[in-house]
Amino acid sequence: MNTEHLLTLTQWLSPAYPVGGFAWSHGLETAIANGQVSDSDTLQAWLTAVLTHGAGRADAILLGAAHAATPDTLPEVAALVDALAPSQERRAETLSQGAAFAATTREVWGLDLPDMAYPVVIGRAAALMGLPAVPPAQMMLQAMMSNQVQAAQRLMRLGQTKAQGVLARLTPLCARIAEEAVPAGLDALGSAAFAIDIAAMRHEELSPRLFRS
Repeated sequence: MNTEHLLTLTQWLSPAYPVGGFAWSHGLETAIANGQVSDSDTLQAWLTAVLTHGAGRADAILLGAAHAATPDTLPEVAALVDALAPSQERRAETLSQGAAFAATTREVWGLDLPDMAYPVVIGRAAALMGLPAVPPAQMMLQAMMSNQVQAAQRLMRLGQTKAQGVLARLTPLCARIAEEAVPAGLDALGSAAFAIDIAAMRHEELSPRLFRS
């Protein structure tokens, strides 16, 4: 990638890019409310599971598949998100962010991007811009982890220094998971993050709550 490509990716995956990621906790709010996550160590363990066994790895696979897809096969990749979403709120999370990403990116870069799930639309946008697939996936996973850490700071006693320490320790894992998952193909798609999925399912009954998932 050249410098312009790198800066474009930084812009796309920045918290300032208007996808509304701040509104979603990916079930983390439930985990904090019921005591499964209570400090920096348990937060890091929870997010490690998200990356290795849950949506992190799955989203990187979907991004890679979307990057490699043709206009004819792209809808099949997008349809898998609907089929595999473990809860209504998780489905809304990825579709809402994906539609917001597509709307802004269409307007600014003039790309032919339909509204699709978040990792799918990022992969398609990267392909249309001539970007390789792995760096967008790595930055997407780090952005996901950053959003989760920020959510945790709003939900429990987690100072900025400890929060950034968690994110720094997860960064090498973001890089490795993306490198492994992007070329894996859709046959490798799946997850085994049952506690995370259950937390996402139970979130809709949580009261009070700050986040939409």
